[in-house]
Amino acid sequence: MRVDGALLRELAELLSANDLTEIEVEDGDRKIKVRRDAAPVMAYAPAPAAPAPAAVAAASADALPAPAAVDAVKSPMVGTCFLSAEPGAKPFVTPGQKVAVGDTLLIIEAMKVMNPIVSTKAGTVRQILVADAQPVEFDQPLVVIE
Repeated sequence: MRVDGALLRELAELLSANDLTEIEVEDGDRKIKVRRDAAPVMAYAPAPAAPAPAAVAAASADALPAPAAVDAVKSPMVGTCFLSAEPGAKPFVTPGQKVAVGDTLLIIEAMKVMNPIVSTKAGTVRQILVADAQPVEFDQPLVVIE
C-alpha cells in the first residue's frame, strides 16, 4: 500500500487542532487510522484538585461531615465539573436540598460534551465535594446524598 505522507501530516494536524486522540479515514478499500496518546488527560492531576473540596466543605458551615466515600455520587468520567447550567446561573442543587432519582446534580464536560450527572437515589444533599469549573477524575466523589 502506498502511503500519502501529506495526508498523514494533515490528519495529525487535525488531531492536534481539535484535541482528538484518534481519527480514521476510509477511501474505497483503503483505511487510515492515526492515533496519539491522550496527553491532555494528564493535565488533570489530582494534587491541585485536592484543596478545592476541603475549601468547599470548610466554607459550608452547615454541611455535615462526609460519610464514607461509597455513599457519594461519583464521577463516571474525567472532565470539568460545573455546578450550574451556565456561568452565574443558579446551581442545580445546594446542601440541604431534597432530590429525587434522576434529578440533575451537576454537569461534567468531557471532550466538548456536557454530561449531566443525575441522582441515583432520593434523599437530601448533604455535601457538594467539588467546586464549580474544577477538574475531576474518574470515580471521584462529587455529591453526598443521604
